[in-house]
Amino acid sequence: MKACIFGCESYVLTDRERAFFRETDPLGFILFERNCCDPDQLRRLTVSLRESVGREALILIDEEGGRVQRMKTPKWRDSPAPGVFGDLFERDPTGALELASINARLIAEDLYDVGIDVNCAPCLDLREPYGHRVIGNRSFSSDPDTVVKLGRIWIDGLRAGGVIPVIKHLPGHGRAREDSHYDLPMVEASLEELDARDFVPFTMCRDNPIGMTGHILFTALDNEEPVTLSRTMVSDVVRGWIGFDGLLLTDDL
Repeated sequence: MKACIFGCESYVLTDRERAFFRETDPLGFILFERNCCDPDQLRRLTVSLRESVGREALILIDEEGGRVQRMKTPKWRDSPAPGVFGDLFERDPTGALELASINARLIAEDLYDVGIDVNCAPCLDLREPYGHRVIGNRSFSSDPDTVVKLGRIWIDGLRAGGVIPVIKHLPGHGRAREDSHYDLPMVEASLEELDARDFVPFTMCRDNPIGMTGHILFTALDNEEPVTLSRTMVSDVVRGWIGFDGLLLTDDL
């Protein structure tokens, strides 16, 4: 078994994909909108993916709500963006936490029903006003304590529904002014500044079993390699300073 996660082209596996997966034996698979037609089709696809490697491989998806939903209406529920719960939290903390918990459980039910057991959510980045909109309302809030409370509710709701959450994007994407899917963001904040804000949600949720790194260059900590490739950032910051010791995934490459 190799430490990689692969996607597939469409609603059903091709013979070429089956042969490739059998030969490479990846840790698991990730699904995108191009793979999600309706519940029956998706159940067949997750069964086929696991059959291709002959075991109960992990199957991942990004189902955050809002802009990041792979399983679309009308076949599945349209979930609110995480930021909706953060905005509500400012007016009604108790109601926001209750609704966020229900939402996470409903997402978990949809995923579990079709054989998906890992959700690349919640996003624990802060919603910084100057940050790139690639995060925006994918973040619960600009307030670290609010992100902790809502993030924890999401984690607990997904796990209660049989789905493993992935906290992202370690150690924080909120300050980045570029979209890391297309460019290499450079964050110049000091360790003290980062520890006071950006690291807080990840530190408080570090007991989660899986985390995802962001492709960001933190120049004050390692001015040569982005987090994903940096021994300093992974060993000293993510593992050491933040204390996350679970399975660490990279964001999509």
